[in-house]
Amino acid sequence: MWSWSSRGVVVEQWTRREDKRLLTGRGRYVADIEVPGCLDAVFVRSKVAHGTLRELDCAAAREVPGVVGVWSAADLAEMPPCVQAAAHLQDLPPVPYTLLAKLSTEEAVAGREWPALVKERVRYPGEALAVVLGEDRYRAEDGAAEVTFRIDPLPAVVTTSAASDDSVRLFDGLSNIALQGETGEPIEDSVWQEAAAVVEGRYRQQLLMPSPMECRTILAVPEGDRLTVWVGHQMPHRLRRELAALLGWSVDRVRVVVPDTGGAFGSKSAAFPEFVVVAYLAVKLGRPVRWIEDRLESMLVATRGRGQDQQVRLAADAEGRLLAYELKIDADVGAYPHLGVGLPMQTAWMATGPYTTPRVHATLRSVLTNTMLTYPYRGAGRPEAAIALERSMDVLARRLGMDPAELRRRNFIPPEAFPYDTPTGRRYDSGNYAAALDLALETLDYDKWRAEQARRRSDPDALPLGIGLSCYVERSGGEPGGLHEFGSIEVHEDGTVTARCGAAPSGQGHETVFPALVAKTLGVDEERVRLVEGDTDEQPEGLGSFASRSAQVVGALLQHASTLLIEEARGRAATLWEMPVDEVAWSDGAVHAAHDGSAAMDLGELVKATGPLRVDDRFESGMAFPFGAHAAVTEVDPELGTVNVLQVVAVDDCGVVLNPMVVHGQAFGSALQGIGQALYEGFTYDEHGVPALADGLLDYLLPTYTEVPPIEVKDTCTPSPSTPLGAKGAGESGCIGTPAAIVNAVADALHIADPDLLQMPLTPDVVWRAAHAPKFEEEVR
Repeated sequence: MWSWSSRGVVVEQWTRREDKRLLTGRGRYVADIEVPGCLDAVFVRSKVAHGTLRELDCAAAREVPGVVGVWSAADLAEMPPCVQAAAHLQDLPPVPYTLLAKLSTEEAVAGREWPALVKERVRYPGEALAVVLGEDRYRAEDGAAEVTFRIDPLPAVVTTSAASDDSVRLFDGLSNIALQGETGEPIEDSVWQEAAAVVEGRYRQQLLMPSPMECRTILAVPEGDRLTVWVGHQMPHRLRRELAALLGWSVDRVRVVVPDTGGAFGSKSAAFPEFVVVAYLAVKLGRPVRWIEDRLESMLVATRGRGQDQQVRLAADAEGRLLAYELKIDADVGAYPHLGVGLPMQTAWMATGPYTTPRVHATLRSVLTNTMLTYPYRGAGRPEAAIALERSMDVLARRLGMDPAELRRRNFIPPEAFPYDTPTGRRYDSGNYAAALDLALETLDYDKWRAEQARRRSDPDALPLGIGLSCYVERSGGEPGGLHEFGSIEVHEDGTVTARCGAAPSGQGHETVFPALVAKTLGVDEERVRLVEGDTDEQPEGLGSFASRSAQVVGALLQHASTLLIEEARGRAATLWEMPVDEVAWSDGAVHAAHDGSAAMDLGELVKATGPLRVDDRFESGMAFPFGAHAAVTEVDPELGTVNVLQVVAVDDCGVVLNPMVVHGQAFGSALQGIGQALYEGFTYDEHGVPALADGLLDYLLPTYTEVPPIEVKDTCTPSPSTPLGAKGAGESGCIGTPAAIVNAVADALHIADPDLLQMPLTPDVVWRAAHAPKFEEEVR
């Protein structure tokens, strides 16, 4: 059901189309697809983080009943290295940086081959040494257990500080600093010296796991001279190009199909080493090959998110007007630079946040470490920018003796200043940041909580209470060169409509939102519209689903294609009725004579009379900059180090909302992931650089239903002028705005002097130590 509002088109649906299938066990995932003669792949993995491979013996594994074959790198000498080294760099749109950074990335990967299977040297724990194919998963596991190997350990570096001095090099003769960059102009010393207040801090953005419900999956099926690949993936057309390049084939010989996919959060958009091996062996053997990553395996070798060490300086005058902001980033990009080496540029570009700071300078170093590769994870560089700036804003407010809300309000970019060019090179499209903050404070009942905080501070037996704020701006849609999408609208003789696009769903609700959008534009019942996506045979060109681009870019494409179809239908009717096109009107899914209604024909009848009706096109949108204000209230027990989140308010502005239910779900889930970063999640390593994951999710804590605090999601609406729908990205808000709000609330409760003491995740040990450190008043005296 659709309705119109003053904010634009809104879909009012309280169930998603896909939910009935997914919630009743009728979803079809890669693991559910049955193919005769399919072999299951199991990878033999390194138990060390860094070392030299001396011996690898597969003989005993090949004798295990049910094992079809076992291969090491030496057995597959003709197999190319991991495909990203070549094809990924030719594919600018999906990568999160500009052409200049792309050229730097080409330099970064030179001399640093990422083999699909280890050849001589292990560089991260779990790196694949060999692959076993069995008649089923059980037999393949039995075979993998018989593979023996010897690795001479080398010193491992798992932090940017340990790796950046190059005392332990991951690649002989090459620095661990794979890329350096900057944006904005360097800030003169006089600015810092003459400022009324300058605050500094060091913040650690810990490595996180995206943790989708379904881990990585791939099924490669040879079919004559073609290869069909079933895979949980966000960019099927990119994967098709990369696998075709790997095999030396034309792209039309590879079909990639994305069935139901249990989440991604950015982690399923590359051609991983395991994908390369599976596709290669499927073609080599002429048999289907499947790899289903299990949870422990995923925790060990799936991509990571975040991973930055930051130094910041923020200066203001006596009235709290911001003067300058400096951000230095050392980013942990993992053992190979092929995936995330340029990702920290997103943090640098978004360093300005929502403020009119006249001088902003950000520098970065992408550092190689003995960890799995860092890659975009929900927010992808923007949470790192928001956390550093927003934590610094609260420290500055305490230094100036100002209310943190007032400090922010005093420095917001005003609505009349848009489009706004930031010192770091971004052009913000539209915004009303004060409105979002005001709504957040009103929803939180800010004054009530401040009064309660004052009461508790006068009561020696009361637990400390803190209020934290975080205001953010993010970028959605992608970078220039990747802001377009391909698709089509086709009408059939029975009057049904098929909408195709280059996106790929992983839980965003495309099946609900896109057909409703097409139906509204055409004026037909949405049950008549079917969406086809995630299939490179059905839709030959496409970019995919990343960067919160679904509504902003793909939705705009489908509306555009629907409009083109209407014009084509009017033209056909004009020819059929021998009248000028401007005398043919369109309404409610039908053409009719505009003046007297003497002729009328619905879509099905028009197709029967004039032949197949389909329009294909490419549509390009502009960048958009969603924003919001998040607030949190926490209660801290200084003796136990525990944090009780009493309330979270998330106010986000993603422009025109197409489906309130879907957007609400995105905001709520993303906020919960933000809470996970603030309080629970993070990798710890033993002395050899191997992550402590023996007990799975008992060692890596994710927030569960028990840890969900009261979360209230609200929105403001500032339409984007960059797209005809006025929509901005809505999927990443909570990961960006919530973590700093939580940490600021804990810092406010403890009133600590040194912000460096509170490094995420805020475990009881971290909080206890901060609670027993000198307080802010002691530092001032």
